[in-house]
Amino acid sequence: MKKLMHQLEEAIIGLLLVSTALLVFLEVVMRFFFDTGLLWAQELTLNLCAWMVLFGASWGVRVGAHIGVDAFIKILPGVWQQRLTLLAVALCLIYCALYFYGAWVYLSKLKMIGIEMEDLPIPRWQAMSILPIGLALLFLRFLNVGIMVWRGQMSGFALADEAKESMHLIDHDPNQKA
Repeated sequence: MKKLMHQLEEAIIGLLLVSTALLVFLEVVMRFFFDTGLLWAQELTLNLCAWMVLFGASWGVRVGAHIGVDAFIKILPGVWQQRLTLLAVALCLIYCALYFYGAWVYLSKLKMIGIEMEDLPIPRWQAMSILPIGLALLFLRFLNVGIMVWRGQMSGFALADEAKESMHLIDHDPNQKA
């Protein structure tokens, strides 16, 4: 079930990315070669990107793709690494919960008022429903990280370490002085 959910999440992100790219390409071709365009393309592109970013944020936490500055944390003893990571996870969970609540209130008011998108005949609350969805996914990802750190299965957020990953470039630099 978990694998299916991961595949579904990645498929949705891929579909959003491809849809956005094709829509922008179509819009550019129509504007430059046919001197026309789609009135609704910009608004749809912005919403597709918002959906992609919010799905992508939770995916990034799951796979450790976010960049973090944890040099200080790594020099601490293991027990302090765990404690500070759990503190950071708790702050992330609070952040997600607060923004989820705010998004829920905002979407409730949009639904009550009945505002539609500017260029599309879609209720704005439906187009912006990714806010609570994305924040709930992000909350679950951070909760999972917290549980894994608590159990000792992870020592931190498993963030991308660009400095470590780029160290191989030093060995291959032809301009490097001996």
